[in-house]
Amino acid sequence: MNTFPHPFPAYVLEEKKLRDNLQLIASVREAAGVKILVAFKAFAMWKAFPWFREYGFEQTTASSVNEAMLAVRRMGHLSHAYAPAYTDRDFPTMLDCCESITFNSLSQARHFLPQVRAYEQQHGRHISCGLRINPEYSLVETALYNPCAPGSRLGIPAAELEASGQWMEGIEGLHFHTLCESDSYALEKTLEAVERNFGPYLSKVRWLNMGGGHLMTRKGYDTTHLIGLLQAFQAKYPHLQLILEPGSAFTWQTGTLHAHVSDIVTHHGIQTALLDVSFACHMPDCLEMPYKPEIRGAGHPDELCWPHVYRMGGNSCLAGDWIGDWSFPQPLKTGDEIIFEDMIHYTTVKTHMFNGVPHPALACEHCDGSLEIWREYGYEDYESRMD
Repeated sequence: MNTFPHPFPAYVLEEKKLRDNLQLIASVREAAGVKILVAFKAFAMWKAFPWFREYGFEQTTASSVNEAMLAVRRMGHLSHAYAPAYTDRDFPTMLDCCESITFNSLSQARHFLPQVRAYEQQHGRHISCGLRINPEYSLVETALYNPCAPGSRLGIPAAELEASGQWMEGIEGLHFHTLCESDSYALEKTLEAVERNFGPYLSKVRWLNMGGGHLMTRKGYDTTHLIGLLQAFQAKYPHLQLILEPGSAFTWQTGTLHAHVSDIVTHHGIQTALLDVSFACHMPDCLEMPYKPEIRGAGHPDELCWPHVYRMGGNSCLAGDWIGDWSFPQPLKTGDEIIFEDMIHYTTVKTHMFNGVPHPALACEHCDGSLEIWREYGYEDYESRMD
């Protein structure tokens, strides 16, 4: 698809590219003999869930009560849950919606495990419980995304687990999450740290969740090494059910954000194309990470010496709502379409309506090239958030 034939901004999911990713991840799952969960925190456009189910992806991981409810209502399956902290208000719903629950701390486990046991006795359904561990090793360089940074609130360090003394009855699994858009060699080093720091506990549990960040659909990712690594670890610990929960990998490079130039302003020699979308509201990782997205038909000034250079400006009043610079072969003008590449994962789930900025539509380009508008947003969506 080259253009979006509507005058409003939209995220466009491309079915063919999503199916290609699903096929690749399914092949890894089958070859390695592991369980792979769909992480809603990266993608939750539920109208695409039937395609996930076609490739055998029905099990999900939820980080909140809303995601857990989405798993039941739209995926039709109980979820696996992990959250930094559960609340007494929401935990009963988590019990209704989940088949496993991972606790971030020993104190949370001690508080909620009795409720889990009581629920099991009342409903006759087992809920497997685990602990998130902190291997205190990560190759993630961006501090914002490093869960093993000193003082991290995420996971239990080995020293704390050792100091607790007796193994906690009712804990059946361990969970770690140290990767972020990483390769299989980073996982290999992480597993070495897990064995080094938590080796004695691996015999006490029946599942090990290796978290997310396994970007196996990125070009150049060594899936053969990943499969071999998982097979070797499984052979070493045959009693463990190995679990991965990639987020970005499912929808990596499967869609775009179509925006338009609303105005062009020039100050101090800098040309800024003001868009009908916002980096702060609609592409927050561009500011948080930060990273500079690709624009179709444009280049980075230090790579392509096209003469027309523009900064991209968002349409919120945040002074920092801009990213730059890109070069274009022709001058931009009001109404021109700007297509941001790879804007589906960790984007559609993180948008907000600061300033009341209109939300882009959700659309899908099907395999036959037809375009379907899944959802448009209007004033009522903004007003209802404040109701």
